[in-house]
Amino acid sequence: MHESGRKAPELWICSLGTVPYVEGVEIQEHVAARRRAGEAADTLLLLEHPPVYTRGRRAKDEELALGEHFYRSRGIEIVPTDRGGRVTYHGPGQLVGYPIMGVGDVLAHLRAIEAAIVQALARVGIEARSRCQEGPDWTGVWVGERKIASLGVHVSRGVSTHGFAINVVNDLTPFSWIVPCGLSGVSMTSVAQEIGDAADLARVRERVVESFCALHGRQPRLVGPADLGIGPADLGAGAGTSERSAVAA
Repeated sequence: MHESGRKAPELWICSLGTVPYVEGVEIQEHVAARRRAGEAADTLLLLEHPPVYTRGRRAKDEELALGEHFYRSRGIEIVPTDRGGRVTYHGPGQLVGYPIMGVGDVLAHLRAIEAAIVQALARVGIEARSRCQEGPDWTGVWVGERKIASLGVHVSRGVSTHGFAINVVNDLTPFSWIVPCGLSGVSMTSVAQEIGDAADLARVRERVVESFCALHGRQPRLVGPADLGIGPADLGAGAGTSERSAVAA
């Protein structure tokens, strides 16, 4: 409850399971269009992706130094994206979150996401931190010197898309085949690597929802894809113009 006694505004929470990356982008665009039109509340989409490297707006060819054939022969797609930042990896066992929200200050939005992840990880026994004060390339969440979560967002006409990826029980090997986030020599970690068999994707997802809602002053409401108008005929709607991007990876 707010101090005035009024109920906190809702944040819709929608778990989508495993979704190919390109389809996930189309879903985001569709939900963002509905959010701008007042047909949906601020929404947090939670999902996993099949193996994929995504190239942000600042990505460089040398960050995928082993070549497209090497990656594709190992079943990893390479997809350009309009989010800020550089190259990162998504794969099964990683928790991906896309907050589709009204945003006025993109940097404050990033800091709030980092804080929510730090708080959620603390609740599963991991001491993590933001390193934003070290510069934009250090955006994300870290355990000591190891990176556990990557961030990258895009804001179009006042509504955010893209978001965060937390390594939970995913294979970290594909990170070693790239320059993740443009940071040469960076070590990636995961919830499983930090706490072993206690790592659980569903538990991390629950903690993230709790922390995200608490830090944004929201009341969670679980919704399904149908509540968001997600269907084959709707995918691909909602491209915007006035755009800003912030760092990722």
